[in-house]
Amino acid sequence: MFAPESLLDLDHTDHRKLFENAVTAWDALKQIGSYLQFRLQPAILGRLVGKPFISGAVFIGKGTVIEHGAMIKGPAWIGEGCEIRNGCYVRENVIVGNGVVMGNSSEFKNSIIFDEAEIPHFNYVGDSIVGFKGHLAAGVILSNVRLDHAEITVTHNGSMIPTGLRKFGAIIGDRAEIGCNSVLSPGSIIGRNTLMYPGTQWRGTAPENSIIKFKQPLEIIPRRV
Repeated sequence: MFAPESLLDLDHTDHRKLFENAVTAWDALKQIGSYLQFRLQPAILGRLVGKPFISGAVFIGKGTVIEHGAMIKGPAWIGEGCEIRNGCYVRENVIVGNGVVMGNSSEFKNSIIFDEAEIPHFNYVGDSIVGFKGHLAAGVILSNVRLDHAEITVTHNGSMIPTGLRKFGAIIGDRAEIGCNSVLSPGSIIGRNTLMYPGTQWRGTAPENSIIKFKQPLEIIPRRV
């Protein structure tokens, strides 16, 4: 259920080595820092618009556009043909695939983003993995720390599976769609091709090919004028 291949198409990342010894998908999160330390070769091959901030220890692939007002703090590896828009904040130990959109007022840290994912507006992605063509709509938050700062567990079929991590947001499977203003609690797992309604507060594991519906009762009353 939680093996990398059950959630993520490893042919859609140039960094599949991160998952070679991973029993669960989230094991790869523990390897990001050391992987970048030994494999990253800093270079800026893309196009800079205006004066974005780019620190040392950053690789930016061909055809990627970094807009004015973006901030990229290394170590970070960004692939080819990406859009890094104004106001995007990449905060260390982030690996981004090809054709990815990272947008305004979105923050990323210690995460892996697969090819063609879209995270375009007001998002937080911390200690998380977003799969191939995964989409986080405006305002989606992948919360990565428990309120009590205890070890994060993954809930599945009534069991709580320890992760060994105190910071772990979510695994978003390939082509999953997370609706606007949804908040995913630490340790959330969303299967491939799953759709989540806007405004959902989610904790736990969602199987692939699911629809997660959120409905709240609404009351309409006459207005006194």
